[in-house]
Amino acid sequence: MAQYQDDIKAVAGLKETYGSAWNAINPEYAARMRAQNKFKTGLDIAKYTAKIMRADMAAYDADPSKYTQSLGCWHGFIGQQKMISIKKHFKSTERRYLYLSGWMVAALRSEFGPLPDQSMHEKTSVSALIRELYTFLRQADARELGGLFRELDAAKDAAAKAAIQEKIDNHVTHVVPIIADIDAGFGNAEATYLLAKQFIEAGACCIQIENQVSDEKQCGHQDGKVTVPHEDFLAKIRAIRYAFLELGVDDGIIVARTDSLGAGLTKQIAVTKEPGDLGDQYNSFLDCEELSADQLGNGDVVIKRDGKLLRPKRLPSNLFQFRAGTGEARCVLDCITALQNGADLLWIETEKPHIGQIGGMVKEIRKVIPNAKLVYNNSPSFNWTLNFRQQVYDAMKEAGKDVSAYERGQLMSAEYDDSELAKLADEKIRTFQADASREAGIFHHLITLPTYHTAALSTDNLAKEYFGDQGMLGYVAGVQRKEIRQGIACVKHQNMSGSDIGDDHKEYFSGEAALKAAGKDNTMNQFH
Repeated sequence: MAQYQDDIKAVAGLKETYGSAWNAINPEYAARMRAQNKFKTGLDIAKYTAKIMRADMAAYDADPSKYTQSLGCWHGFIGQQKMISIKKHFKSTERRYLYLSGWMVAALRSEFGPLPDQSMHEKTSVSALIRELYTFLRQADARELGGLFRELDAAKDAAAKAAIQEKIDNHVTHVVPIIADIDAGFGNAEATYLLAKQFIEAGACCIQIENQVSDEKQCGHQDGKVTVPHEDFLAKIRAIRYAFLELGVDDGIIVARTDSLGAGLTKQIAVTKEPGDLGDQYNSFLDCEELSADQLGNGDVVIKRDGKLLRPKRLPSNLFQFRAGTGEARCVLDCITALQNGADLLWIETEKPHIGQIGGMVKEIRKVIPNAKLVYNNSPSFNWTLNFRQQVYDAMKEAGKDVSAYERGQLMSAEYDDSELAKLADEKIRTFQADASREAGIFHHLITLPTYHTAALSTDNLAKEYFGDQGMLGYVAGVQRKEIRQGIACVKHQNMSGSDIGDDHKEYFSGEAALKAAGKDNTMNQFH
């Protein structure tokens, strides 16, 4: 950050220009404040993080072991703590992002109260969360740099000052790409465009959109999903691209998600102009029965295909159903057409974490788009333990091994935890992301709802201890003592909330008259 020294000189020049009226302004303090506010707007963040993602995508194409990861967020503090922890443990945020889950916004941040993942929450609550996440990440930068500046002031010799200055010059920001969930666009293509602009202005460099009907949207892991014809979906992809271009984020990233694997319904019969076009391909998957003109009933909808009249099966809900077993073929077609029409990455929502299933679809997609890459939901909706134990059970049985000691339907039971089968399954879970990135084209692995579950689990454990016979020891032993020994930054919660930053500013603004919070009576000093 040679910029730091340059800023000191620049402000010193301004001070000289404006004369005695600026006598109380300290150029170094001003430079410190600039360093602590590297990103001035959400668009600055979007442009910066888009370049990171593009570089990571190119690195993955060259080496599939360089996949990326993220964890879902529902509060700025959660996102901040993730990145602080990553920097603490790995010294870098390289290839680690944040994911903003529409599910968690609906369940945890709607003014209506907890809602299912059906796009019923306020659409602007997602862009507001993007803005909040980056506010917390920027404060994490300010807090960390503030600590370095205080160390610099306290350093006694030139060598110590130089070492601290090097840390300041090479400071690694907590600001990372966010993959932001726009659901099905919350309306038509124009509504998608308007909302995408808010996402981008808040800092999002990457927007994920799904091919469900906006007003029939369901969680990807629930039943009743309804997809739209390809042209409708492609219009929304183009709308997002125009939003990126309008705002000057020319390398913004679009993730096209297909829910076709679990979606057996459509609301519309696609428009088709000639055999084999995109609309005709979409309609070819419809569950139809052949009939003659004199068999038409009142209100029947028919399509003509290969010279035959076909009546798609229409449900009482006025929805049409696809033929059973066509999900994978529809996913492949969705993915190819999305990449051919402006999307950058794919998301195939599956019902289980199975490398063979995902890899089979990616193999078909790559016959047309050789560098196709996926974002994959390592979802808490999957029972990972049971799924992988059953996969290992099936493989052992197929290999002729004795599986009589196991009951396939009960493999979740703790009685199997120390078994050979369980250990093999756990190893497959451990290496799932690396294996899937190598064998199934997955560039980015995310967990949508991790902190929803960790908050519930940790709160349950604390409540059980604190309100039980452990009393205050339940908190001290189960939380605070672990925070101190593991070096969790928020054990100093006053510091995390910006108290020391505020003290610095008081000194900048008021000099010796500053009334600081971090004096000898501040109980946070107990955690030095």
